[in-house]
Amino acid sequence: MDEKDFYIEAFDNLPALVDNSETMKETFSHVFYDFLQLQHLYDSAIEVVKTYLNILDNEFSVKFQRNPIHNIESRLKSPQSIIGKLQKKGLPISTEAARKNLLDLAGIRVTCYYISDIYAIVEMLGRRDDFTIIKRKDYIKKPKPSGYRSYHMIINVPVYLSTHKEYAPVEIQIRTIAMDFWASLEHQLKYKTSSDIPPEIAEELRSCAERIAETDLQMQRIYMQINNID
Repeated sequence: MDEKDFYIEAFDNLPALVDNSETMKETFSHVFYDFLQLQHLYDSAIEVVKTYLNILDNEFSVKFQRNPIHNIESRLKSPQSIIGKLQKKGLPISTEAARKNLLDLAGIRVTCYYISDIYAIVEMLGRRDDFTIIKRKDYIKKPKPSGYRSYHMIINVPVYLSTHKEYAPVEIQIRTIAMDFWASLEHQLKYKTSSDIPPEIAEELRSCAERIAETDLQMQRIYMQINNID
């Protein structure tokens, strides 16, 4: 199966909300190369950010004998998912519409050890002359009503291609191991039920988030005390 056949088959497997008419299929067959190029651009933008984060982590290891980053994960939305989102928003099926209206096509999740590590990474990302911060949201200082905590940024990242430079937005979520533990379980529990989580269970989840947040702060204080001793 060549690339074109692959994407035509992928089109047939799109959600029911997409108009799978022959006209739409033909339109999609003409733009699939554009979507391949879009994927390459956004995947490259992810690699630019991941490379920089790994450089920072290694620098901390050399200078301070510790690594602030526990783990880095990334995700890139598939063409099927992109087209589904465009259709939901009533937008044209084109890479131009995707680039203009969808800022979450490329994502990175950074898991840190301490809260101070989060803000250190945020500061260093912001200092890059070639990174432009499009949007940021601090859910650590101001958690979501559910109890969710994390630091979110959308950064416009330069990608140097063979003939020119392009920019692509990358969504970055930075959180501690404890925050990630709560968010992962909350996400799993939410999708185990087809209906809304009952208020009493939602309150329990918020209570768990508060206790986990206090543990995060306590571990931060212990780390600082030990660091001062050294």
